[in-house]
Amino acid sequence: MISWTAIRHGIGRATAMAVRQLPERYPDRVEPDENLERACAFLGLPVDAERFETVAATIGVLLGGCTFVVAFGWSLLGGSADPIRAVPIAVGVAAIVGWGLFTGIRRAPELAAAVARTRAVADATTVASALALSLRLTPVPERAVRFATNGGDGPLHRSLANHADRAAVAGDGDGGLRAFAAEWREWFPALDRSVALLLAAADADAGVDRIRLLERAVATVEDDLRDRTASFAGDLRAPVTGLYAFGVLLPLALVSTLPAAVAAGVTIPPWAFVATYDLVLPAALAVVAGRLLLRRPVALPAPRVDATHPDVPDRRGVALLSGATAAAVGWVAAPVVAGGWASPVLAAGAGIGTALCVHLGPRREVRRTIEERNRGLSDALALVGRRVADGEAVERALPAVAASLSGPTADALAAASRRMSALGIPVGTALAGDGGPFAPDRGSGGRASGAVVALAVAATVGRPAGDALVAHADRLDALAAAERDARRELATVTGTLRDTAALFGPLVGGATVALAGRLDGLGGFGGAGGIGSGVGEVGRPAGGAVAGEAAALPASLVGPVVGVYVLMLAATLTAFATGLERGLDVTVVGYRVGLALVAASGAFLAGHAAVAMLVA
Repeated sequence: MISWTAIRHGIGRATAMAVRQLPERYPDRVEPDENLERACAFLGLPVDAERFETVAATIGVLLGGCTFVVAFGWSLLGGSADPIRAVPIAVGVAAIVGWGLFTGIRRAPELAAAVARTRAVADATTVASALALSLRLTPVPERAVRFATNGGDGPLHRSLANHADRAAVAGDGDGGLRAFAAEWREWFPALDRSVALLLAAADADAGVDRIRLLERAVATVEDDLRDRTASFAGDLRAPVTGLYAFGVLLPLALVSTLPAAVAAGVTIPPWAFVATYDLVLPAALAVVAGRLLLRRPVALPAPRVDATHPDVPDRRGVALLSGATAAAVGWVAAPVVAGGWASPVLAAGAGIGTALCVHLGPRREVRRTIEERNRGLSDALALVGRRVADGEAVERALPAVAASLSGPTADALAAASRRMSALGIPVGTALAGDGGPFAPDRGSGGRASGAVVALAVAATVGRPAGDALVAHADRLDALAAAERDARRELATVTGTLRDTAALFGPLVGGATVALAGRLDGLGGFGGAGGIGSGVGEVGRPAGGAVAGEAAALPASLVGPVVGVYVLMLAATLTAFATGLERGLDVTVVGYRVGLALVAASGAFLAGHAAVAMLVA
């Protein structure tokens, strides 16, 4: 069976080959802008910005030319236009396609860099806390930088490591902190102020002054992130209201006006109806949602769990079987509730949604366990810190703290203690080495990695690190509280979006389809007639000749088209709301989209059946 990893690697190799070969075939030189150059450098792409933009131009020209040939031939063979009119139409379509492809490919690195930066900014508190912890123990910036870079592998940590290497070569005494802050000043000015306070603390006398400066350095980052999130949540209300009105209510309400439009003499070609509801509207909704996601000032950190996690079983076969069973049941049950036209809608929603939930359910449970484990790290650090401050070694404090706690955190510390005793390895290796409870392949990263590094340093430093561990535990509590506040601010917006996607939108969609059919005099729940295709309820022809033209919009077309739109709406709005609140994590987004698809397909048919019974 071909795995997704193999597919991704194949796509990557094909892209790299195109990037290397296509530029030599493009007849002109392309000048990239500064933003693209910075994005390519930030992402570490194997090609420069000029070559990448040349590839985009080459692909745009080639596919634009192919589009012209296809559009011109279709216009002539289909008889829809004479040659004189077909040429400008084909040129216009080709120009739109070619320019759209060029712009999309060219903008891809910039968009990817923007997403990566929002995730990186979320690690600023982790980096600042690690720097403060190290400077509290030893006021040496170079050592603090090395300590902080060992706490993660994100863009912020890699950037700090690169500047530390350059500073070591140049002999800079700040460990590269000033250059690091200057690089990120444009996207996160608070980091610049925090670094200034950290360097001042390194030069301050030991005692209250240094501790106060270090605490202020961490608080500067925390306060800025909290203000950014609160401001973003407030700014979201107007765009989300517009998205709700023009992307949900208005398109669904217009469905119920189809009979009136036909009676008024408006011709609605089937292809235009399908293209509008199943292509244009979903694409516009996705673009707006994507632009709003890119405006996020920070993406809250979360453990990432994929198929390589040792606790995640391979349930692809079970997921496919469950999805197929749910689709079959939906296909059979839909005609009983709404009509034969509803079978594809219920089968698609129930089948895809069930498969996603079954496939991603184990990952979600593992992720929840990791989050619960990480929430208990602050208590564990505080308890270990108090014992170390009293003169107890970290190696002895860990099993004692594990026995005093409960839950995943206690289990992880107990497992690390057993590894230390059985293998005779140091604290850091027992916690995060191969097979350890905080190893990278077990979803550990960010603040969990920082806590592990802090424990490893405390095992080396000894008693002086006790108070520093307690202070670091307090910072972890403060960071967790800030994250809860941020999610609470965003939940006031995202909650409405999720409810609309999974329940209210599909209910309205089903009701409007039923009204469109009932107002046109369709009989039964399914209805065999069409919008404007028969005799109205009062027995008069529905628009004379116009009704004949509109007969191409039967209920068997309107229902599935709106049903597909409702499912796309459910998936898009759920992914958008989850991305705002929890970040674009595949496990969380996929699982919630699966639930939304199942709920939306059922609500769509329930709304149709309820209204059909009321107006029958």
